[in-house]
Amino acid sequence: MSKNGIRIEGLSKRYGEGDTAVFALKDVNMVVEPGEVVGLIGPSGSGKSTLLKCLGAVIDPTAGRMTLGDEVIFDNGWKVRDLGALRRDKIGFVFQAPYLIPFLDATDNVALLPMLAGVPNKEARTRALELLTALDVQHRAQAMPTRLSGGEQQRVSIARGLVNRPPVILADEPTAPLDSERAMAVVRILNDMARKLETAIIVVTHDEKIIPTFKRIYHIRDGVTHEEAGEGREF
Repeated sequence: MSKNGIRIEGLSKRYGEGDTAVFALKDVNMVVEPGEVVGLIGPSGSGKSTLLKCLGAVIDPTAGRMTLGDEVIFDNGWKVRDLGALRRDKIGFVFQAPYLIPFLDATDNVALLPMLAGVPNKEARTRALELLTALDVQHRAQAMPTRLSGGEQQRVSIARGLVNRPPVILADEPTAPLDSERAMAVVRILNDMARKLETAIIVVTHDEKIIPTFKRIYHIRDGVTHEEAGEGREF
């Protein structure tokens, strides 16, 4: 695997012990190559969010192995000393809820992460404005979150997830609050990011508008995944 891919092998997540144990994930296997956007779909409670949280180093898996590029980050235990730095530098998150910082305007909400990573303020803001423009929300660049509509807040949060140009992006229902036109714009941006920067992207979605755009799809049910070819329809 080249430097920016994702590999998940035999991953499980168990809650509880003994007779009360519940497996949210059971022996999950998944590969996402650099430059690829893969869909992850399944019913509520199937394990989609648990899988993203494990891969994003938000919760601890019970067993298995996870590799980002040539770095094993988990092998029946974390192999990375600083999980905070891993999340900041290598993993971009796009959530269903925007989670914007209420006292920062749209630009600074996006620019904050690269600033924290050491990018000069001017460059960080330039990156932020480029992404806000691509997401058709540049006219709200100086607006505070409370002055943004729900769709505008979500587009700002998507820009924030992309701004550090991470090798891995985990997107949880990124188009849920968006209309068809803006949902397709998000799909285009994710695919452009994947191709240009060799980013590996996993998109959890129930959005029927975007599911036909994936070339590969992982279905998850009762904590178990299986892969199938997607339509790969043009967007």
